[in-house]
Amino acid sequence: MEALDPSKVFVITDTHTRQHCSTLFQKHYDFPVTPIFLEMPAGEINKKIDQCVTFWNELSQYGADRHSVCIHLGGGVVTDLGGFVASTFKRGITFINIPTSLLAMVDAAVGGKNGVDLGYLKNQIGVIQDPLFTLIDIDFLDTLPEEELISGYAEILKHGLIHSKEYWEKAVAIDFSNKSQLEQLVWDSIEIKHDIVRKDPREKGLRKTLNFGHTLGHAIESYCLKEKDHQTLLHGEAVAIGIILACHLSFQRHEFPEAILTDVCDTIQKHYPTPFFSKTAIHEIVELLAFDKKNDRGKVCFVLLSDFGTHVIDCEVPTEQIFLAFEFYNKLNS
Repeated sequence: MEALDPSKVFVITDTHTRQHCSTLFQKHYDFPVTPIFLEMPAGEINKKIDQCVTFWNELSQYGADRHSVCIHLGGGVVTDLGGFVASTFKRGITFINIPTSLLAMVDAAVGGKNGVDLGYLKNQIGVIQDPLFTLIDIDFLDTLPEEELISGYAEILKHGLIHSKEYWEKAVAIDFSNKSQLEQLVWDSIEIKHDIVRKDPREKGLRKTLNFGHTLGHAIESYCLKEKDHQTLLHGEAVAIGIILACHLSFQRHEFPEAILTDVCDTIQKHYPTPFFSKTAIHEIVELLAFDKKNDRGKVCFVLLSDFGTHVIDCEVPTEQIFLAFEFYNKLNS
């Protein structure tokens, strides 16, 4: 930080992180100038362009210039939105990510994707811009409620499926109370994602595999944000359901082994809520697929698997097979 010699340092955070993480942050890290904290309400519902405007105005009011530095202290919402704010303010200022949630450590804060939702549609507006660096401090995980820790675990499970049987088995065997084991799993997961992003930074091919489980997962998350009467799901909870559905579609279309499908279902049911979706809800979720940012010329493109680490990208899936996957999913709780 001293080498950067910033004119000002801004810390973008949310209400939860400010309350639970700022003491640890200020205790461990020193700055050449006193940081200015900018705070947003917590939650995915606030990852909107209006909040960006608020931050852009605050940066201007506090005299931020192109030699200022933004630090994003928080979970995936903070790093996604903060990265977009910094990447666009005065055509881009330096920013640093300090993720405080498991999900942000292994996914959101790594890879340079920054952006906001458009209404209830996930990540429709954004840019790809890497931070100066991402600082991983496992001590921040001690501040998380259990459901937020488990939410991030879904991304680790996804990495296991798209990478190797060995990493899947390591992820499934995790003891969350063993901090050194958890830290190693975090670094392994970061390495898996970083290697993919390094080979395909603009998501032309291999990087699409990181979207496994996210096509329907994002649609489910958007549906639950839109429908106030339905149970709201954290990002990782929606992705976990999306992983079950993607594995079943892989089973239907690419001979994904039934034994692995069963293992995936058992693992996810052990850790995550699996709410029932009515036929009306499923129809609306399928309609939301039309807004998925991976679509190509109006076609919904899925990432599927034929085995651990064996990907099939840009898959078109008939709607009836999506309904069959939901039928399979709904029967898990019957």
